[in-house]
Parts: sequence; C-alpha cells; structure tokens
Amino acid sequence: MQTRAIVSVLGDDRVGIVAAVATTLAEAGANIEDIRQSIVGGIFSMTMLTTIERTSPAFDDVQRMLNEVGERLGVQVTLQREDVFRYMHRI
Repeated sequence: MQTRAIVSVLGDDRVGIVAAVATTLAEAGANIEDIRQSIVGGIFSMTMLTTIERTSPAFDDVQRMLNEVGERLGVQVTLQREDVFRYMHRI
C-alpha cells in the first residue's frame, strides 16, 4: 500500500533546496509524482505530490527527516497526507 503525501517548502531562496528535499525523499523511498516551485521576491515556494511506499520508513520518520533538512536549510518543510491536505484546503 502506498501513501500519497504533499510536501510543502517555504523560505528564503538559496542554492540546494530542491536537491536536499529530493535527496531526502529518495533516501526514504518516496517517489516525486509532481512538483511546482516558484520564487517571488526572494521567497522560495515548492509543493510536491509524492508517493511513499509501504516499504519506506514510517510516515512520522519521513516527516522527521524532512524537518531536519528544513532546519539545516533554514526553510519550513511540511509533510501532509494527501487526504488531510485536500480536506484542509477544500472550498
């Protein structure tokens, strides 16, 4: 069974954000299904739709890994299950 999840990244733009987040997801066995990013006024914003495999680390462990990367880079990284994300952002 797979878990679809949304990764959101927000913070000051700097070199290596995409690489660090993508590498962390790869190490966790997650696949990036779609990615959108933009830089507005020096603020970096990225949203990824990912699939976390059943054989991957637990969801909470992946979240911890991404939090550590965010702290190291000075950006906010959020991981949410897709169903929770859609519920929170419905109109």
